Amino acid sequence: MRRRLPPVLQQRDYALLWSTLLVTALSAQMTAVAVGWQVYGLHRSAFDLGLIGLAEFVPLPLLALPAGHLADRFPRRLVFAGSLLVETAVPALLLVVTISHVHALWPYLALAVATGGGSALGSPAARALFPELVQPDLLAGAMALRSIAGQAAVVAGPAVGGLLFAVRPEIVYATATGLFAVGFGCMLALRTPRTVRGEEPAPGLASVLAGIRFIRRTPVMLGAISLDLFAVLFGGAVALLPLFARSILHTGPVGLGVLRSAPAIGALVAGVMLARRPLRGSAGRTLLVVVAVFGSSMVVFGTSRWFAVSLVALAVSGFADMISMNIRSLTVALATPDALRGRVNAVEMVFISASNELGAFESGVAAALMGAMPAVVAGGALTIAIAAIWGRLFPPLARVDRLEELHPDWETA
Repeated sequence: MRRRLPPVLQQRDYALLWSTLLVTALSAQMTAVAVGWQVYGLHRSAFDLGLIGLAEFVPLPLLALPAGHLADRFPRRLVFAGSLLVETAVPALLLVVTISHVHALWPYLALAVATGGGSALGSPAARALFPELVQPDLLAGAMALRSIAGQAAVVAGPAVGGLLFAVRPEIVYATATGLFAVGFGCMLALRTPRTVRGEEPAPGLASVLAGIRFIRRTPVMLGAISLDLFAVLFGGAVALLPLFARSILHTGPVGLGVLRSAPAIGALVAGVMLARRPLRGSAGRTLLVVVAVFGSSMVVFGTSRWFAVSLVALAVSGFADMISMNIRSLTVALATPDALRGRVNAVEMVFISASNELGAFESGVAAALMGAMPAVVAGGALTIAIAAIWGRLFPPLARVDRLEELHPDWETA
């Protein structure tokens, strides 16, 4: 049976890391559905949903760069395991809030801050572990499988979370707490190779900021990361799904879970395609095209009042976003020296989280000002324009052909 698995999943330590990401992502998605439904139910406010995204983002600018420094200075598996302890506590405390029948927004905001803090602490270390565990010839497949784990959780997590919430909200948080504990156990069992990273980074400001300097001096990486930032910042609509589900598409918590799963279904299809047949050429132009497709799908979603059309539009957005994410992740992994992986991944995480959590706040504010449907349509149109502009702003990115040809620039480092 084991021989039928992809070669990289036959490696014990990669399989443990992959399993950790799968169960923790599943837990996070289940929790997000429950929190979104409960928060929107407090005041029926899109702005409250945006505040949850902002609260998750707030710790990231403060903690991300120090966390990247930790990931390059201490064992990455232990740094990641420590972050999982924080994230395990969040659904456990949400369980307490639910049992206590608290009808205030502030506990959800406080625990959203804790979620952002745990993610900020562990994400650079977790992302840096993949190139450390996997040889270069298997890295493309490993990164695709990493994305598949996350998207599989996005498919199953919201649907399962919605079903469990419909039965009893407390069940969602109890299950999520158990899944985070399983992930923590997997990380403790992980064995990482003794990697020679060169001179340890000194605990100074210059060392902490080394990842920023490296990205700024690498146009291909800067272009890919910033394109993803602005595309999802303006084009994303996930934070508004509780509003669309309840007020526009007129469905319940199960329908909300299905809507949240739709982008991941499209992403899973793209991930399986990429795992079997990685991109062979024209990677830069492909990135620009799929970002424009992502924006177009958001325009369709924003104008739809039919549940089926909305599902298809969200699935197409997930398909396009998976290809974009795969190109960006491989660019970062292949172009970064191992000694800088934690700090570079920390900067990338800030960009990603800004596009997700800060994008959720932007969506909530825009929806409160102009209405949900006009806000999503305008964001999708802006994303299409950004894809066209980025090809001119970053010509080296548009000219990238085969990702395998990227390599660390030691002079830039």
